Amino acid sequence: MSDQAQKLREMINNLKNRPLVSRSVSEEQEKRRCRVLTITSGKGGVGKTNISVNLALNLSQLGYRVIILDADFGLANIDILFGVSPNYTLLDVVNDSKTIFDIITEGPMNVKFISGGSGLEEMVHLEKQQLGALIEKIESLDQIADIVIIDTGAGISDNVISFTLASDEIILVTTPEPTSIMDAYALIKTVSNKDKEKDIQLIVNRAESEKEAMMTMKKLSFASENFLGMKLQHLGYLLYDINVVKAIKQQEPFMISYPKSNASKQIYEIACKLMQTDSSKLRKSTGIKAFFRRLVNLDNA
Repeated sequence: MSDQAQKLREMINNLKNRPLVSRSVSEEQEKRRCRVLTITSGKGGVGKTNISVNLALNLSQLGYRVIILDADFGLANIDILFGVSPNYTLLDVVNDSKTIFDIITEGPMNVKFISGGSGLEEMVHLEKQQLGALIEKIESLDQIADIVIIDTGAGISDNVISFTLASDEIILVTTPEPTSIMDAYALIKTVSNKDKEKDIQLIVNRAESEKEAMMTMKKLSFASENFLGMKLQHLGYLLYDINVVKAIKQQEPFMISYPKSNASKQIYEIACKLMQTDSSKLRKSTGIKAFFRRLVNLDNA
């Protein structure tokens, strides 16, 4: 355990000491597309959105330009956790009344977010030409963000699966509860039926101990690899922390309300581990334009 902790400290120091992504001006990086991360879960109530928000804040601390797209149609609550109400949503861009820049809301610590709302649902009703024009507007996010986090709804609805399949990377959140593990497996199975090459990274939330968290990861990984042919990556875990509950009631991210809490330290470790493979992930990243084209099946229309 001490060797693992030492490696993590070295990794964090390396991330801290490198130049900020937003400062890079090389021609190769100017052409680079943002990294799209879809954070999802097999069931509701596992803390998915809370992890999305606090992970985004940590990535911003590490020097990345981060935008969250709230894609939970029925229960959008990024704004609640940030304590900020957006003036516009993606629907305003779909209706051509606002630009993509108009609908970006400023959150804490330089993290920005976009409320998808009914705009995401309306996109599927647009004609091919209209969709193409809309996606050209959304493409601007590739130039102003290093990372776009898509916070989906929970479960295995068509909407959620569409977002996971369109994304370059999937972060799956579960808890050690048997129902949560079963629902997470159901989501993995649904994705594997469509694309076994998908990059799925696992976070276990609200574990009682490190042992319980690791056992949960092993259970899901064993079942996924042996029965579905899907190899999961272990991104990290968060132990149960009463400070997280307190922060939610205060309508603040826990890493702002309780920066020295165990949860804040663990989400920071997850952010660092996520970016440890930065260069290889960036080479595979296709950007936000490609994400939306896949989401609405425009390339196949």
